[in-house]
Amino acid sequence: MPVSTDQIVIYVGPSLAVHDARQILDADYRPPIRRGDIDALMQSPPKIVGVIDGKFFQSFAISPKEMLPAIEAGVVMLGSSSMGALRAAELYPFGMIGVGRIYEMYKTGEIDADDEVAMVFDGDDGRAYSVPMVNIRVALESAVKEGVISAESESTLIKLIKDVYFPERSYPMMLKLAAGRMPERELADLHQYLQERAPDAKRNDAIQLLHDVKRIAATL
Repeated sequence: MPVSTDQIVIYVGPSLAVHDARQILDADYRPPIRRGDIDALMQSPPKIVGVIDGKFFQSFAISPKEMLPAIEAGVVMLGSSSMGALRAAELYPFGMIGVGRIYEMYKTGEIDADDEVAMVFDGDDGRAYSVPMVNIRVALESAVKEGVISAESESTLIKLIKDVYFPERSYPMMLKLAAGRMPERELADLHQYLQERAPDAKRNDAIQLLHDVKRIAATL
């Protein structure tokens, strides 16, 4: 018998709007995960937990130590996009399922810092006020593949925006810093590309996680 809706808990925030998430999977959606959430959840354990977004850089960030007992108790736990990708890269040897490009980047060591996925967002509606570094990396990589910018310009842009404190990272900020440091034609083309068709890595990975949860739920 498929897992019931109330037995699937998903922690999500700025990576994907809950309204959009519900179009893919009916589940118990909760705000970005924080320390203590899994301990509380285990008072009446669900079958599946999907971790997408979480709190960062404060004392209430969820730790791998808190998540491990839930995995050992048989809860199917998946992670993607943000805090989920970071923790899955740490806990995949113990059974946590990592999903998506960002998870793979952490797992392989392509990226390793928490600030790669950190961002500033409205705690009530999840609206983003900054762009996470990992989204910028994936968007610029795609821009190179499509011939919008050169690999040299990509390296310049990444260095410029990586040096910016994470709450202030944004595409307008990156383009402003890049003025005079790369060809003007590339800069104009990149501006248009970012507005019209740049990939959103966090969102894409969150959607993939929901599809994977849906598939797994049908088999339990």
